[in-house]
Order: sequence, then structure tokens, then C-alpha cells
Amino acid sequence: MDIILKQDIQNLGHADDIVTVKDGYARNFLIPQGMAVIATPSARKMHAENQRQRAHKEARVREEAEALRDKMEGTKLTLGAKTSTKGKIFGSVNTIQIAESLKELGFDVERKQISIKEDLIKEVGTYNATVKLHKDVTVDIEFEIVSE
Repeated sequence: MDIILKQDIQNLGHADDIVTVKDGYARNFLIPQGMAVIATPSARKMHAENQRQRAHKEARVREEAEALRDKMEGTKLTLGAKTSTKGKIFGSVNTIQIAESLKELGFDVERKQISIKEDLIKEVGTYNATVKLHKDVTVDIEFEIVSE
């Protein structure tokens, strides 16, 4: 029996895939659990239309992310932190401070989209952060920590 998956199922397929499974597995488990629907001709047409619309929306979102990446490339941030005389930071610098600095520059980026290669930044210096704007679009931002 051909079915259209509504969600990712391990060892079977991803959401919106059309797969062939045994009739009992589909009727007794997948369909009652709401994980799949039978791939009738009308369901296949709706599936194809949904895929086409989703691809159009996805392309637009990706274009916006690429435009934002082009604006953000080459951006350098300077973050101030309280430090000791030896250059050690009291506390640490994390993605929250980077997101706030980017927001001041006019880039609306959530802290969850930012990742820093180093776990904790405890010293004054220059570091890099990666901002994931889309699943395929990322930009590296250089930031410098200076003492206040």
C-alpha cells in the first residue's frame, strides 16, 4: 500500500515522502496514529500542490536569508566586558551579548541562531561566531572583546 507520511518516521522516511508499506502496518498503526494517509489519486494531487507551494515559500525565505547574509558579511562587533588587570573577563561572553550587538546594528537575529566555536570566552581578544540564518545559509561574524 502506498502512503504519504505526515511526519518523519525512523527507518521508513521523512515527512511528505510517498512510501510503500505492508497493508496491515499502514491500516493498523500508521494511519490510526495520524502518521500517514493513504496515497489515493486525490491525495497525491494535493500532495503535489502542497510541495509546489512549499518550494515557492522556501525559495523566498532562502532569498531573504541570502540577502541578510550579504548585508552581514564583513561585520565586526566590539563587545565591552569588565576585566581584571591580566585581561581575564569577570563572567563570560555568550550569544546573548552578540545578539544584542547585532540588534543595535539593525540585524534581527535570535541568540539561538548564533553559535560560538569556543565554549566559554573568558579572555580579551578576537573571536568568530557563526550565525545560521537558514538551514543552508550561514555567515561568520568576527567580534572583539575589549575591557571596559
